Parts: sequence; structure tokens; C-alpha cells
Amino acid sequence: MLKILTLAAATAVALGSSAFAAPRVERVTFASHGEQIVGDLYLPEDMDPAKAQPALVVTGAWMTVKEQMAARYAREMADRGFVALTFDFRGWGESGGARRQYEDPGAKIADIEAAVAYLATRPEVSKDRIGGLGICASSGYMVTAAAKDAAIKSVALVAPWLHDAEVVEQTYRGKDGVARLEAAGNAAEAAYRRTGKQAFLPAASLTDQRAIMFKVPYYTEADRGMIPAWRNEADPAFWRGWLTFDAIQAAPRLHRPFLMVHSEAAAIPQGAHKFYARLTGPKQELWLDNVTQFDFYDGAVPVEAATDAVAAHFRTTLGSAGEAGQ
Repeated sequence: MLKILTLAAATAVALGSSAFAAPRVERVTFASHGEQIVGDLYLPEDMDPAKAQPALVVTGAWMTVKEQMAARYAREMADRGFVALTFDFRGWGESGGARRQYEDPGAKIADIEAAVAYLATRPEVSKDRIGGLGICASSGYMVTAAAKDAAIKSVALVAPWLHDAEVVEQTYRGKDGVARLEAAGNAAEAAYRRTGKQAFLPAASLTDQRAIMFKVPYYTEADRGMIPAWRNEADPAFWRGWLTFDAIQAAPRLHRPFLMVHSEAAAIPQGAHKFYARLTGPKQELWLDNVTQFDFYDGAVPVEAATDAVAAHFRTTLGSAGEAGQ
């Protein structure tokens, strides 16, 4: 079912929401492919430890750490009664991994599966009621993991970046633009293999045109995404792996209940429409009117509207705390 919600209506939803108790946050560690992963586990403040809880793995945009938009959404989901895990992928933030600041779709998919497996060991979690919430670029990683990992029982995406080769060309200035980025990535990879040393570019900048994200908000704003925990660098060797990653191919194989929250004013909505059309399982979508990609990360009204919808989806598909489950 398609729903379109204006900002005025979303504001009414937000203002009408109940007040929530602050969640507790526990630092956790687990392993993924021999490396230590560091995460934050958000626990509802009023959680009954004797009752099994539905739980979520929450992942954020590319090149980010757990304290950015993933933390905002995990806290919101814990406010709404869910155990929520955020973590730093290998090579990012506090997690292990020799190669740093390198966007690797395959590795991140594997880390999501490791996070789900870890949640299943937690005594407060119903191991058969674990869902995945992906934001922006990690949406593609989340759906790919869910398409093959039966432990992920339900999926929700917010402002999803979902591309295939066609959408990549539309996004990165055609075949020539894609070829230029791939060439830059190949050169960086060749240098890394030759020297064993990484060369970094700014991940985001308002002034440095070499930045992967040039003249973008959020990451360049100290009161938003430009936080001390985030290292503003990226290894440009990632380009080929990113550009050839196909998130849309997962759609026909994803049979879990699915919700998508997006806006035509946010990033590559054509990819989201393409993905949604190819889904064969139970699905719902909510399109918010005139919400930018970055406002989905921390804007009070869009976040409230998105998390209310996501919570309703997971309550329907995973149940509430204390319901039957292992």
C-alpha cells in the first residue's frame, strides 16, 4: 500500500506521539571474520528482563559510525519498546580491521549477519524475532543480508539508497562519469597493493573538491553529523566495489515482510521504486512529502514519522515484548 504523508501531517503525527522513557545503552563486542566489532545495545528503560524481546539491527549511511544516524534511530526504536543494536563495521570507528575507512559492501553484509547472530545469543532477545532496519546506503547491505539469512525475520528501510548498474549511470553522470570514478578507484587500489599504504580523501567537505561528498550538509555540520567519533576520511579505492554493487538484485529473493519510508526529494528515489516493484513478498511503503536525504538522518519531524511507521511495521511482523518467542 502506498501512502504519501505531507510534512504538515507528519508534524501532527510527531506532536501526537507519546513521551517515551530514555533507553539504557550497553557497550557490546562480538566477532566478525576474526575481527572485533564494537557496538551499542539500546535497551528499553521499562524492559522486563524476564520477557523475551523483539530486537533490531540498525545500520546507517555509508562511511559513518554507530554514533551518527544509526544511533538516533536505535534510540527511537528502543523508546518504542525494541532492543536495538548499532555497531561499527570492520574498518570503521571503534571496530577492528587493518584497512580503515574503506567502503566494502561484501564485508558490511557479512558484519550485519554477524550482528544478527550476536543478537540471537542475548538472553533478553527472542532469537526468532530479529529484524533489520537500514538507513541510506546500508539499506542495500541489509536487504542483501536478509535475502539470504533466514534469521532476519522482517526488514524496514528509511531513505534507502538502492542502486543497480542503470541507477549508477543515472546518478554518476553516465558511463563516462562512472568510468572516471572506477579509474580513480583502480589507481588507488593499485597504489595500495604496491605500497601497503592507504591514501585518503576527505569523506565530506564544503571547500575541498576532492571530497567524496562535496558541499553536502549533515557531515559538514558540527551540530549534526560532524561528530568527534567520526573520522572524516575515505579510501577512494572503494569506488569499483561500490559502483558494481547491485542492491536491487536482492528484491525478488527477499520474502520477508518489508517496509520502506522515503521521499521523492531524497536520494535516488528511482532506485527505491525499482526495488519495491520487484519485491514478491509482503510489502508496504510510506512516502513523505518534501523531505531531503539528510533531514531523514536527524530532522525531528521526519525521524518521528519514519520511526513511528517502522515501529508499527515491526510490532506487526515481530510482535511486542513478552509475546511468544524463543
